[in-house]
Amino acid sequence: MKKFSILNKIRENYLIAVVRGKGFDDTVKMIESITEGGIKNIEITYTTPGASELIEHFADREDICVGAGTVMSSETADEAIRRGAEYIVSPHFDAAVSELCNLNQIPYLPGCATATEIVTAMKSGVDVLKVFPGGVLGASFIKDIKGPIPHVNLMPSGGVNKDNMAEWIENGAFAIGIGSALAKGYDGSNPEVVRENTESFVSVYEAAVKGEK
Repeated sequence: MKKFSILNKIRENYLIAVVRGKGFDDTVKMIESITEGGIKNIEITYTTPGASELIEHFADREDICVGAGTVMSSETADEAIRRGAEYIVSPHFDAAVSELCNLNQIPYLPGCATATEIVTAMKSGVDVLKVFPGGVLGASFIKDIKGPIPHVNLMPSGGVNKDNMAEWIENGAFAIGIGSALAKGYDGSNPEVVRENTESFVSVYEAAVKGEK
């Protein structure tokens, strides 16, 4: 099935780059540097100017898995899917977006912060839920939720850094979203900084899992 093939790709790549660029050309440079650095899941947020065009630009790249982030409505989700997004991410749960994604066999990863939100999303057919805001909830949230709901798949986004990544992994994160840390020190003229930041996160990830995913 298309949906589960994409989920397997996300799981295999594991790290997700949450990209918020200032414009089309700037974001292209960032994404190229991130993929060179070793992260293959790319979430292009709709706070980025030209997000739809960027999704379409990268949709044919077979070596990466391109999704849409900060999707606030079913209309935006539909636009992203038509442009080639392989998964949809929201800061919140939206039943209409979930229905649209299921009809199109596209994974929907809504942000949830409570057991009630998580169960509501799961009932709608959501397979992986975004722990958001990850920096507030902390890595122990996954272990706490997996106690009563052991089969839930959770992906933190926000608040993940090189110091706490291992803890998220140990607690059972399905995948991990990394945002502004990848662009630290980037001023638009030095994309090599983005590549180096990405390589650093990939190295920490590989060390944390000891070469096993």
